[in-house]
Amino acid sequence: MDQQLFEKVDQYISDLVAPEDQVLQETIQSLDEAAMPQISVTPTQGKFLQVMLLMCKAKRVLELGTLGAYSTIWMARAIPADGKVITVEFDPHYASIAKQNIAKAGLSHQIDLRVGKAMDVLQELIAHKEEAFDFVFIDADKQPYAEYFELALQLSHPGTVIICDNVIREGKVLDKNTTDERVKGVQRFNQLLASNTRVEATIMQTVGAKEYDGMAIAVMK
Repeated sequence: MDQQLFEKVDQYISDLVAPEDQVLQETIQSLDEAAMPQISVTPTQGKFLQVMLLMCKAKRVLELGTLGAYSTIWMARAIPADGKVITVEFDPHYASIAKQNIAKAGLSHQIDLRVGKAMDVLQELIAHKEEAFDFVFIDADKQPYAEYFELALQLSHPGTVIICDNVIREGKVLDKNTTDERVKGVQRFNQLLASNTRVEATIMQTVGAKEYDGMAIAVMK
């Protein structure tokens, strides 16, 4: 089994059940044009998020890590007309590109893009007693994943689904002596997830067009 095969199978799945329309294609293209990293979820992962949203009948969604709004658009398309996605992006340049892509998708009325540190925004939402979210997608900087998760729980209700991306890091989580701060961050998060009694959770390994990785999936009790 090799990466080339994983990519071909991912394309096969995408063609079948997760085809990209022009808006999604242009969103990916905008990253290159704006010199942004190509680290968005894949089409099959975008469709996976949509299916998860539909399964839990999500109306209110919180996303940490907007980048160019590729995953944001996938998710916003899966919520009802009166639903809302609050998405948080630290980099103002990334946020400006994301805002343009959201507008092109005709979703500005449903997506509330906030610029700033995810930790600060989460604490502000908690302080303002923001209504609980039905679905949370965490795909931001890895070092504070555990802290993001704990704060997200304060913005959740029983049944809220929380998905955290990039928690296997090509298997580097097995290295107890790693010096990579991102790996250390997800190691801490994975341990927290295993010991947290407020959620039922698992971690799924992912292969495909992107490198070998994994997603944590938790449901608040």
